[in-house]
Amino acid sequence: MTRRRWLLGLAALVAVVLVGTGAVVATRLVSRPTPGPVAGLATPSPSTAAPTTPAPVTTSPTPPPGADLKGPLNLLLVGVDTRVSVPGWEPHADAVLVLHVPAGLGRAYLFSLPRDLVVDIPAYPKAGYPGGRTKLTHAMSYGSRVPGDKAHPSTAQGYELLRTTVSRYTGLRIDAGAVITFGGFDKLVDTLGGVDLYVDQQVASIHRRPDGRYRDRSGSTYTGPQMVYQPGNRHLTGWQALDYARQRYTAGGDYTRQRHQQQLIRALARKILDQGLARDPDRVEQVVAALGKTLVYVGGGRRLVDFAYALGGLPAEKFVLVGLPGDAVGSGGSYRGEQLLPVGRDFLAALRGGDADAYLAAHPSLRVRN
Repeated sequence: MTRRRWLLGLAALVAVVLVGTGAVVATRLVSRPTPGPVAGLATPSPSTAAPTTPAPVTTSPTPPPGADLKGPLNLLLVGVDTRVSVPGWEPHADAVLVLHVPAGLGRAYLFSLPRDLVVDIPAYPKAGYPGGRTKLTHAMSYGSRVPGDKAHPSTAQGYELLRTTVSRYTGLRIDAGAVITFGGFDKLVDTLGGVDLYVDQQVASIHRRPDGRYRDRSGSTYTGPQMVYQPGNRHLTGWQALDYARQRYTAGGDYTRQRHQQQLIRALARKILDQGLARDPDRVEQVVAALGKTLVYVGGGRRLVDFAYALGGLPAEKFVLVGLPGDAVGSGGSYRGEQLLPVGRDFLAALRGGDADAYLAAHPSLRVRN
């Protein structure tokens, strides 16, 4: 049976890794020993050197990476549905999240855009796409097409068109981002020793049995015992965290799934900081190794280490999770997709204007409970 791993929320883990590793980058830079004499270079002998008045020593320390990144910053974080066993399968953006960090880099807002959000996707000649108005998820797949080579779609091209589409819709300049292309999330969570999460409603898995095995599937129908996540404080293993975050056939549908993604991301960020991972380079390397090829970083000309250092001082409690409500868009009685309600679109305007805190204070229902 083909394992379809829907990776909602995984792309946002690059933000966790960036924040978690930032302090390590800083520690390594400031703790480098002062260089001593270089072997092979002659120095004057005290008995023959003429006495001189030492010249004042002036130093110009090398600025740390990303020192010029003051904000605001916008990171686009994408989880894609890539069926690697299917030749020529085009990636679909199943999770589209934006991390906005205002000037000063002391706070961050994480919000999701519905995968079925109806948007204007611009023309993209590189993929032979003429442009059109359709669901956001298709921007990744349409952009990934390589003319004359249908068997090898380009995830990087897909990201480029998705980035342009998201930027035009939100009015935010996208500085960098990441795409999660396939599984490995469960291994990442297990590397961290699992994650503690408050389950805010009962969620029944359509994919997994209570022992973690996949349920039997015939076409689109699953059969057999189901894993059920009960409300309350829970410790989730890797497969459980992935399974819980991917469920959308529950009360609230895809908007509930978006909320659960964000709660999981914040729980992982807190786990990394509480473990002191940012002060333990070996553990950071374990986490990055667990990501492996699941992570494709797109830096817009900047290195990942630049953003890591810039975001290194951002504490987990300064991650503000925002849920943007929406409703269905129909045409002639048929479902076309989703649209954001005015309160959500107005939040994006407040974000662009630097008034997000005031707007959230006036609309507290937009805050996702942790």
